[in-house]
Amino acid sequence: MADGVPAGEILIVTGMSGAGRTTAANALEDLGWYVVDNLPPQMLRPLLELSELAGNALPKVAAVVDVRGGDLFAALPEIARALRHGRTLRVLFLDAADEVLVRRFEAVRRPHPLQGEGTLVDGIRRERERLAPIREGADVIVDTSRDNIHQLATYIADLFAEEGDARHTVTVMSFGFKYGLPPDADLVADMRFLPNPFWNPDLKALTGKDAAVRAEVLSHPGATEFIDAYSAALVPVVRGYQEENKRHSVVAVGCTGGKHRSVVVAQEIADRLQQLPGVAVRLKHRDLGRE
Repeated sequence: MADGVPAGEILIVTGMSGAGRTTAANALEDLGWYVVDNLPPQMLRPLLELSELAGNALPKVAAVVDVRGGDLFAALPEIARALRHGRTLRVLFLDAADEVLVRRFEAVRRPHPLQGEGTLVDGIRRERERLAPIREGADVIVDTSRDNIHQLATYIADLFAEEGDARHTVTVMSFGFKYGLPPDADLVADMRFLPNPFWNPDLKALTGKDAAVRAEVLSHPGATEFIDAYSAALVPVVRGYQEENKRHSVVAVGCTGGKHRSVVVAQEIADRLQQLPGVAVRLKHRDLGRE
């Protein structure tokens, strides 16, 4: 360890070609891992030394290592054993049944990296032989035969997310219809069924962040009922997004100018969504500063 800095967590991602290494790497990157793809095993030690020098800047490093490295790949088991001393190092091995791998390669119309002049099946067989020692020493083996890319990404997130890590981020955005719908909105709620505080001389110059406006908006029949019901309806939606590995969504809450009603309701909805496990909530008032 350099300068007394403790080593961060290191994950080697390897396995059969077509078993989902790219999907796993993308999922890890979404979780905040620093991911290096197609790394020769001999470069693992310099990468780990760099991560130690970087300290908290690279707390979690994942290296995708596979047979694309050619003859260099044969050294992986020995190098992995040597690097385990004094470090938190794990090996994730992705596998799938031969017939599934054949279908996946045929779907993308690409040759197997070890196919050479032979058949696709020949390439898969050669790869299995090369990977057998690595598979035997792997810390985590994931069979992806029955998983689509979304299911695999969700499973990787479950395996490697730290406790408390958000699996889905919701942006609750207030806006004014007079300025147009947010183009990135997944869901839109319309608060124009509530009386507009703009027409109250005492509230016109205030915003939904002010206590007087909040009290006025929430005092009207249907306001709290809508917020409770809409927030409850979002729960299965967010859970479904998590299961489908959709990591970000935008819930847009609109009123005429985006200054009073939508601001209050967006805040209320955000407060309720904060209670959901595995969900991070961001609150944004798009049009609050407009005249």
